[in-house]
Amino acid sequence: MPKKRHNNKYSKPPSVAPASLSLSSSSHQTSRNHDRSVNELLANLRRSNLNSNAARDNFSAATPSVPPIIRQILQIPETPAPEPRRLQRRVINGRRAPPGPPPPRSWISLSQSRHAPPALKAGSAGHIQHWPLPGAYLPSEGSLIDMVMRRIATDWEQQREWNRFYLYTLPSRIRTALLSHVSELYEPGLSVHDLRLVLSGPPVEELTKYDLPQADLNQLNGDTFYLDLAGSIGKSITLKELSELLCPPKADPISDLQDSWDAPELASGPVQLMPNLTHLSLAVNPATAPSVSWRQLLSMAAKLPKLTHLSLAGWPEPSLTPNAKYAKITSSATGQSIQYGGTGPYSHNLDGDWSEAIVVLKRLSKTLYGLEYLDLTGCAEWFPALIRESDGDLTIDFVDWAGDWGKITTLRLNSGYALVDESSKAEVLRFSEFIDAATAVERHIRAQRSGRGRWITVEKDSLSDAAKALVESERLRNAL
Repeated sequence: MPKKRHNNKYSKPPSVAPASLSLSSSSHQTSRNHDRSVNELLANLRRSNLNSNAARDNFSAATPSVPPIIRQILQIPETPAPEPRRLQRRVINGRRAPPGPPPPRSWISLSQSRHAPPALKAGSAGHIQHWPLPGAYLPSEGSLIDMVMRRIATDWEQQREWNRFYLYTLPSRIRTALLSHVSELYEPGLSVHDLRLVLSGPPVEELTKYDLPQADLNQLNGDTFYLDLAGSIGKSITLKELSELLCPPKADPISDLQDSWDAPELASGPVQLMPNLTHLSLAVNPATAPSVSWRQLLSMAAKLPKLTHLSLAGWPEPSLTPNAKYAKITSSATGQSIQYGGTGPYSHNLDGDWSEAIVVLKRLSKTLYGLEYLDLTGCAEWFPALIRESDGDLTIDFVDWAGDWGKITTLRLNSGYALVDESSKAEVLRFSEFIDAATAVERHIRAQRSGRGRWITVEKDSLSDAAKALVESERLRNAL
């Protein structure tokens, strides 16, 4: 019989790798690893588990480069490629920026946050600082409500869909603060649909679909007095849309005779969305200022007789035909070309004519005669219209600060910008001219009232000691 052969299938594998797979430097690497104690190995392992990047770096540093075939046999992961060199950030003028991440947008642009420090130059035309309405509810910065509102405002595109059946059920002060945050932080701006959703809820069709009751606007917004739309006017919502939303047009009266004299009178039109609105902010940025209309403002002001606080920060010079400033027409009688609008390109600089602006402001003052607070931040270019006089049709037109606007006790005439250490000489002088214009308005109002009206407080900017010295030296130089 042939001799049986036994094959040892289960044999103990060798504890040392074959010599053919060893590297030329394995002996040095093995001796160096054996020199390290167990505690050092455990500490290195803990550090590698806490930081994946450190683990990858340690592994790449401890593992030498090997040929691809041997790496596949030993199942050694590939050595990670070195990270690309990060380019140095540079500012516009070519200087190297300070180390660290770039500053948040809210620290640079004052229109993104009302609590940001005034770090814009006086000659900048991108954004101006907006002040909140006096007495408006704003949660404390860093509080839970403030963080939640800011999160909802930045994610407004989804929040207005997910929470459309809950937003209008919030308390009044929370809703007004939420609208202010959305108008400030949401880049596209607040729309009419957003206002209607927060102030009155979804349409009746959607409420009926889910068997939800319709809210009573008188009870829902009866205690709502504030509406801050700073930054959204002229960008995502027009004054005409806002006027139709707040004060919808009344329907034609019903001509049918009632059955009884004791029957209640039927409503002639829809209910006002905010019947007790007293504080309104229509502040705009210089980039969107040309799109606002003084004609629409006068039309809307006639429907808001209870308004006591108004912000027109950043608005352009008062004009009913702003697009006709450079337009001319030919007279059919004389054949000469005459100016089409009430204000021409040289009306203020050469002629000193502020007649159109004075007429517009006078009409506004007669409509909003109950104002107690007026914010004209960033409107220094047309401050002379607040104190000048113009000859009208056998009358002299001027803004009456003792009669029509005699109740105003706070007038904000800030420039909306701030000087920095790098401000040029021209910017400092321009900033000083804004302050002088605000001071002239303050003196004119106090002289016009002269004890007949209320005491007025004019809030304006101020210059530092270094800026004052520069302005005084420039004035002395011009005087010589």
